[in-house]
Amino acid sequence: MRRPTAWLLSLTTAVGLTIAHGSAVAAEPAAIAQPQSMAAAAAPQPGTYVGKGFDTCTAPSQAAMDAWRRSSPYGAVGIYISGASRTCAQPNLTPTWVSRQIANGWRLIPIELGYQAPCGSRAPKMSADPTTARSQGRTAADSAANAAQALGIGAGSTIYNDIEHYPTTAACRAAVLSFLSGWVDRLHVRGYLAGVYSSGSSGIRDVCLEYNNTSYTRLDQIWIAWWNGVADTDAGDYCSDAYYANHQRLHQYAGDVTETWGGVTIKIDRNYLDVSTTQQPPPQQWTTTVDNTTSGRFTASTAWGTSSYSSARFGTDYRFADPTSASDVAWYKANIPETGTYEISVWYPADAGYNNQTPYIVATASGNQSVTVNQRLNGGRWVSIGVFTLSAGDGNKVGVSRWTAGTGYVVADAVRITRT
Repeated sequence: MRRPTAWLLSLTTAVGLTIAHGSAVAAEPAAIAQPQSMAAAAAPQPGTYVGKGFDTCTAPSQAAMDAWRRSSPYGAVGIYISGASRTCAQPNLTPTWVSRQIANGWRLIPIELGYQAPCGSRAPKMSADPTTARSQGRTAADSAANAAQALGIGAGSTIYNDIEHYPTTAACRAAVLSFLSGWVDRLHVRGYLAGVYSSGSSGIRDVCLEYNNTSYTRLDQIWIAWWNGVADTDAGDYCSDAYYANHQRLHQYAGDVTETWGGVTIKIDRNYLDVSTTQQPPPQQWTTTVDNTTSGRFTASTAWGTSSYSSARFGTDYRFADPTSASDVAWYKANIPETGTYEISVWYPADAGYNNQTPYIVATASGNQSVTVNQRLNGGRWVSIGVFTLSAGDGNKVGVSRWTAGTGYVVADAVRITRT
């Protein structure tokens, strides 16, 4: 998909138009349509679209875009908005350029080109450790969302992470899919849909092999690099037709080809899109709060008393119990909408007589984890105990244990779970 500098935008002579790579436009025709306002860029990109598109390393000039809009069969254009692996300067890629293309009827395909597979040859590489890779995916998503917003590419748009071909292995697949899980999770929080571009034989195959694996967050769209010359969204043996079947595919069917339209020549990759946002409403942040009085969401043994002594409590009362060398956990139940990463915060009223080593138990996707909190400090507010991967489904997710070496009452008041 990427090209060295010598392959970048190359424009030749047309009637009344002369452009050379890196040069200024000698005579630029009027744009097809002028945007009414920057608000035009707020429409989701590429949105709902079926048809041909192209991508090229450097966003073309306005004159080139106008010439191709009038003459070419293409209605969508891929643009590299962010990422440390971008090798091309983007002098044309501004909010005004984005707004004008959308006003002229182009659909934009925003691309992040950053972290690459740890087993591949490109840099920078994501971590081979799945947990770290997932965190890097979230960071990449924030960078891409910030870049999209700065350009006027609005919420509800799909941003595609470009992971170039790599020699896949089981370990590499786990890292890549963990990275993409973080990418999806965080873009959803930011209000964007999440896609991936990759070779059919590596990234796309890996994504589709684990389509039903709830350890990973499923992408919204896939962009298949398979240069078979056929303008459709089939992925052959790389991905089952049953996966990403609801207007969720792009296919890069030819690459590094030179085309001339309206007298303007550009080296491009050819794509065919069948995408929609109508079946995929923009994701929103998810959060839930469970108090000890929330009906059907809190369970504790009779050893746990009830008190409203402290004014720093959450709600009408809270539960408390003496420490003991036995398993007696007060559990908070939550219905997690999708396997992913969630921040867990806890609320308790602090008191000098409360436990200084209260164990909170988190039922993560990989097993229970314990976090110790000093309940003599920081009471009467939300206290984050960390970010954890939780499995989808309804069940006990956070507990307060009495099994502690600390002294003083153990308190169970409220917990809050927020998707990151």
